[in-house]
Amino acid sequence: MSGIEHLPGWAALPVALLLVLGATIILIGALGLLRLRTFYQRMHGPAITVTLGAGCLLLASMLYFTVAQSRLVIHEIIISVFLLLTAPVVAMTIMRAAVYRDLRARKRESGVTAGEVYILSDSGKEVPPEPR
Repeated sequence: MSGIEHLPGWAALPVALLLVLGATIILIGALGLLRLRTFYQRMHGPAITVTLGAGCLLLASMLYFTVAQSRLVIHEIIISVFLLLTAPVVAMTIMRAAVYRDLRARKRESGVTAGEVYILSDSGKEVPPEPR
């Protein structure tokens, strides 16, 4: 396999741009994870941006190895499909587990009652919101 110095300019530019774009998106998601205060806010940064950032990195990899090996390399598409299918499901499952944990622990300040989706009564049972 040849090195990066043998990659033609028409392929090196999109590979470099996709790598920088993907790394920037992932960095923004990581900073969101560090910066936001509650667990529910922290889930949004990585859940959304990591999928897009990883997609850019996988596209850069697919383009680089297709040009470097002079044949179509598409196994990154399988990885991308796997990420697109599993990342939202995992994020939703983690969020539901956190909501369930907070409702059982009756944590009013955790953010689980924000938006009036779940309302905790004084008896300890969750109460559905009143219809509007």
